[in-house]
Amino acid sequence: MKGFFLAVTLLLTCGICFAQHSDDGGGIKRLNNYRDSLILLGKKFVNDSVDMERKSANYAFIKTLVSALRVPHSFNYSFDSVKSISVLNAPDNRFRIFSWHIMNEDGSYRFYGTIQMNAPDKLLMYPLEDYSPFLKSAEDSVTDNHKWFGAQYYKIIRSTNADKPYYVLLGWKGNTVRSTKKVIEALSFDREGRPVLGMPVFEGNSKGRKRVVFEYTRQASMLLRYVPDEDLIVFDHLSPPDKKMKDQPETFGPDLSYDGYKLKNGKWTFVDNLDMRNIPENRDADYVDPKKQALIDKGQVPVQRRIKQ
Repeated sequence: MKGFFLAVTLLLTCGICFAQHSDDGGGIKRLNNYRDSLILLGKKFVNDSVDMERKSANYAFIKTLVSALRVPHSFNYSFDSVKSISVLNAPDNRFRIFSWHIMNEDGSYRFYGTIQMNAPDKLLMYPLEDYSPFLKSAEDSVTDNHKWFGAQYYKIIRSTNADKPYYVLLGWKGNTVRSTKKVIEALSFDREGRPVLGMPVFEGNSKGRKRVVFEYTRQASMLLRYVPDEDLIVFDHLSPPDKKMKDQPETFGPDLSYDGYKLKNGKWTFVDNLDMRNIPENRDADYVDPKKQALIDKGQVPVQRRIKQ
């Protein structure tokens, strides 16, 4: 826990807002150098077998990332070759989100991230502080970036037909040695431009939700993806292997049926028993496990395996 707060402090003290001076002409070269360092550090915090070595690499990664984002016009620089993290631009290019995870020694996860705003003359970013262990009712909570329900995101959806425009994020959330989670997160910005996480826009399925959280056995894969032509978020229906285990989500798995949330009048309405034969395929939604990708980059895995979203 002490190490986590050190990492958060690095983000807070190094990265909230800096003036960006005119480029000296060497910006791309500097960014390339930072990128190369991030690639090496990312492989280390994904693959090193020693817990403290992974965490040390992560702290160095955070410092290097903040230094890179201080470079003028860094918002326009792609970090897509840094396979250990997810970097997603909003559809309207208003911001982008960096997110990643570190596996703890006990098989649980800690998540890290930051929102970089598209500010032309300064670095404006909001560090995301993983508050997951303390959110007792995540689906009913509205928080700020200091109380983030940590996840590694792979899709951003902009909801435009609402009174207040907002974004929906799909994320993977490794949980424990027994279960995995995924999340549908709502992101908006207040009048001062600060991020707000959670919003009462998910309706149906027994109650309204401010975010949607799924939990299932770690041995299973779960589909969770967006179908843009249908304005639909589709996902596996999860159920226990036995009715006696209905209160044990760590035993749940897909039962070969599908549910979803359909966008209607700015809110997402639950629909069940979707016919997946009518849902177009979307390979872009696939999420690559960072550890597998890092091993691929080292030439240790001959065939890339994807986790079904």
